[in-house]
Amino acid sequence: MGIQHRTLEGQTAIVTGSSNGIGTAIAHRLGEEGANVMITGMNEERTKKVCEEVAEQHDVKSHYFLGDLSLEKNVMDMVEQTVDQLGNIDILVNNAGGGVILPFLEHDAETLKKTIDRNLWTVIWPCRYVLPHMVEQNYGRIIMVGADSVRNGLWQHAAYNAAKGGGHALTTGLAREFAPYDITVNTIAPPAVEGEQYENFKQKNPEMAQKYIDIIPKGRAAKMEEVADAVWYLASERASFITGQVISVNGGSTML
Repeated sequence: MGIQHRTLEGQTAIVTGSSNGIGTAIAHRLGEEGANVMITGMNEERTKKVCEEVAEQHDVKSHYFLGDLSLEKNVMDMVEQTVDQLGNIDILVNNAGGGVILPFLEHDAETLKKTIDRNLWTVIWPCRYVLPHMVEQNYGRIIMVGADSVRNGLWQHAAYNAAKGGGHALTTGLAREFAPYDITVNTIAPPAVEGEQYENFKQKNPEMAQKYIDIIPKGRAAKMEEVADAVWYLASERASFITGQVISVNGGSTML
């Protein structure tokens, strides 16, 4: 059997929030397909470890950036380092996030700001500073990791949905504006996803965690690899005519 062609060979991808969870799975999937990957996170030990693993396991270049990507200056530095270390930016995966999940009336100014910062500014700023590079090269793929809860009104997710829904809305506006430059912009919207974050929530609130699963016809949380595969597809040439879409990888928890 011949050597299989890697669909993203030589391209460069930024995957925000890739030091753990879904972001790590996405970074590995894109690296597996030949992309050089910028890993971002807040914990140096963990972020550096993922960076080294992606490079070694997939024979690609990888670099890492530490910092809060809700802050404009950090994003400017991250984009500059990506170009310096890895070359042109072909793919941006806006995965960084993590809301404060509470009943709406239990939120205060601090938790609301944290939710918006983590899930909306971390999408807006990377788009703002990556897009000029994509426009210049007349090519790009932007994929937001959104949330199925925006569509199904999941319990205790109102503030989170306000932030994530902003990313969904940014998708459509950018998709139309930048289509002439062969830049596609889409969102992947998963439900509960297996992993550390969901397990921690399940420990704190097992009854509510089960409700999140009960609304999924497939009867389970998504696997991180299932989300990562969808991101890979949208990043590839095979999805060149898909833009401005919110694609639910959700086991049927919302339909159409």
